[in-house]
Amino acid sequence: MTARIDHLVTSGTFALDGGEWDVDNNVWIIGDDTEAIVIDAAHDAAAIEAALNGRTLRAIVCTHAHNDHIDAAPALAGATGAPVLLHSDDLPLWKQTHPDRLPDGELADGQELEIAGTTLQVLHTPGHAPGAVCLYAPGLSTVFTGDTLFQGGPGATGRSFSHFPTIVASIRDRLLTLPPETTVRTGHGDSTTIGAEAPQLDEWIARGH
Repeated sequence: MTARIDHLVTSGTFALDGGEWDVDNNVWIIGDDTEAIVIDAAHDAAAIEAALNGRTLRAIVCTHAHNDHIDAAPALAGATGAPVLLHSDDLPLWKQTHPDRLPDGELADGQELEIAGTTLQVLHTPGHAPGAVCLYAPGLSTVFTGDTLFQGGPGATGRSFSHFPTIVASIRDRLLTLPPETTVRTGHGDSTTIGAEAPQLDEWIARGH
């Protein structure tokens, strides 16, 4: 059986630099009827576990360590035995949310994760956060971008640990080089395609963030 993509939306709070915002997060589950990987365990471990429907969870992959993307990761790991994976450059952010529980493993640029016959390639795409990563699944013609690239532009860079020129470089060099038909599945909101976003690069740079 080939891998499929399941989508769950969870709701909670994003907190950083002393502010709090209500947010809806996309949780992506890639797998088949027997095993899966979760991208971004946001807000509600029980809902994510229920969506797995008995499948073996092989890994909990964090696109970055803002609290709204990782707050349910330890609880989901505890319930399933799956390891939590994060790029080491985001450990300072992780420790703001989970000071007493480190991730179980590291993500590195070029690393490949295998699930249900599908390969997920780790792309280090700093800018929104130092350790932000995207997961490219060429066999599914999809890239999971977390908060690096959204429909209509790059992720926010106005808070701590973020940098606008860096996120633009990440998008230009790592994402817009993917095939234009590649579906972009984001950390919040609607999906888009690489082809739809690529023509807007100059406008983003002129607009700044």
